Amino acid sequence: MAEGPIITTHDLNLWYNDTHALQSISMSVARNRVTALIGPSGCGKSTLLRCFNRLNDLIGIVKITGKIMVSGRNIHEPGTDVVQLRKRVGMVFQKPNPFPKSVYENVAYGPRVHGVTDSSELDRIVKKSLRDAALWDEVRDRLHSPAFGLSGGQQQRLCIARTLAVEPEVILMDEPCSALDPIATAKIEKLIDVLKQDYSVIIVTHNMQQAARVSDFTGFMYLGKLIEFGQTNHIFEDPDEDLTENYITGRFG
Repeated sequence: MAEGPIITTHDLNLWYNDTHALQSISMSVARNRVTALIGPSGCGKSTLLRCFNRLNDLIGIVKITGKIMVSGRNIHEPGTDVVQLRKRVGMVFQKPNPFPKSVYENVAYGPRVHGVTDSSELDRIVKKSLRDAALWDEVRDRLHSPAFGLSGGQQQRLCIARTLAVEPEVILMDEPCSALDPIATAKIEKLIDVLKQDYSVIIVTHNMQQAARVSDFTGFMYLGKLIEFGQTNHIFEDPDEDLTENYITGRFG
């Protein structure tokens, strides 16, 4: 297994037109660990997350300076294949967003795009991805039924399976449980703990209890700045910054 952090940023800045949304962010994301980003709404958490696979490129008014390294390579260097980058750094969004296809075709979609045509290989990938997303036993008899027939929690795990099917190194999760009930949320949290054996996970969450439960490292953001970053137990039990303590104890935010 490769050594060193999976992602590092150095003096990362991002503007939406004249709005300085991310200010001098420098951080390292550990391999095979769960890293949580917390902070009040509008502080830059999701914007930072979207930097890691260049989803912000899709917004015309964005300007970025600084450096982002994924597995030691600058993702903004000329000639970077953004499609391959998004294969390596997958994204699970806030609300489940399955394609209007069958369960099977949702998971097979990515491998097909990347050139897998053999039906037995697609079968293997679909089964493995659904197993790894803790969904196989619930949908094995419904593979060719519409994905929209699944519950919200099942749809979100299907979206995770769809991400796993292209064998990423990193999984980005943008408030993946915010649209789910407590039982579905518990299943996703349990799944995140299993996924870090094979993947590096970065999760944005507005739920501090969730961050404390699932993450190994936590970054607290406020007004576009990374105020504090470190091991989760340290951030929650003995933070270095008064601002971090005030947020965690509910004095603001």
